Amino acid sequence: MNGEESMRGERVSTGRKGKAVESFEDLHVYQRARELANAIYSLTRQGAFAQDYGLADQIRRAAVSIMSNIAEGFERGAKTEFIQFLFIAKGSCGEVRAQLEIARDQDYIPQSGYDSLLDLARRISGMLSNFIAHLQRTDYQGEKFSRPRRQAAAAVQERMAALRAAQEANTRDRIEQENSEGKLP
Repeated sequence: MNGEESMRGERVSTGRKGKAVESFEDLHVYQRARELANAIYSLTRQGAFAQDYGLADQIRRAAVSIMSNIAEGFERGAKTEFIQFLFIAKGSCGEVRAQLEIARDQDYIPQSGYDSLLDLARRISGMLSNFIAHLQRTDYQGEKFSRPRRQAAAAVQERMAALRAAQEANTRDRIEQENSEGKLP
């Protein structure tokens, strides 16, 4: 399995050797998306931006969508679905960038704030692209596919342990019976 494990209980490679995550909150791209969403919420509470309910709502929804799609894709438990949701998150990232341009054009945001948020949104988009490419290269198919194999292997182990215990009990019983009958020296 190339040292990778699954999304819950197992490990998902993050692209760094030996470093893996067990929940979507551990993903660096999710953490950056959260940072962006919080910055967008802060920005849209200020000045004239706070009065433009339509744009404020739309950019907030797009920023939240980035985080939400990373989380939902991760929790789906299948690589193909995760990749699909990461692409949706990437689209939402582009939506945030477009809406930042509108906000800048309307003088809702100073150039320095625009530049900072645009840079963060572009970094997130790049991180998503890199993560998608990594997942596309890996053989791991996701928790949905590995869990049944893990459960089957655990069931086999349980059956083997039960058989060993039964064998030991039968051997003890046979030895005790032979001792009681005087067949053993």
